Amino acid sequence: MIFVTVGTHEQPFNRLIEEVDRLKAEGLIEEEVFIQTGYSTYEPQYCNWKKLLSYDEMNRYIKEASIVITHGGPATFMGVVAEGKVPIVVPRLKQYGEHVNDHQLEFSLYVQRNYQNIVTVEQISQLKDCLTTHSQSTSKTVSNNKEFNNRFRMEIERLVNKL
Repeated sequence: MIFVTVGTHEQPFNRLIEEVDRLKAEGLIEEEVFIQTGYSTYEPQYCNWKKLLSYDEMNRYIKEASIVITHGGPATFMGVVAEGKVPIVVPRLKQYGEHVNDHQLEFSLYVQRNYQNIVTVEQISQLKDCLTTHSQSTSKTVSNNKEFNNRFRMEIERLVNKL
């Protein structure tokens, strides 16, 4: 299942919802899709959807999804990263009336460049190719805590074996 969330910002994000719905309609997305549409005015015709989700519903969809596509809200995409997944981030852009400025684009590109734990889609036309590439990868990230604990355990074992 692919989960798409546009957050709760009061400006519509029809551009993302329409593109996902189009990809589903044309059979370019074969998986089930659930979209949290927020204050968008476009109603998907080929995907399951709901305007707003509770915190628990949002977390359940993130955990169950094989792919998560999200707007560029840092709290949202970092929540996906915290679940060990690599989100596809489509930032809201000022030029389309989706936000007051382009901070989502700037921040998501910064995170992608410096941490490599998200994939940023700058142009909506790139989403189809990104989904293909993303589904072929593991779309998972390794938790820093898990990695630290594994290295720490190995170091302890090495030291104990020296005794």
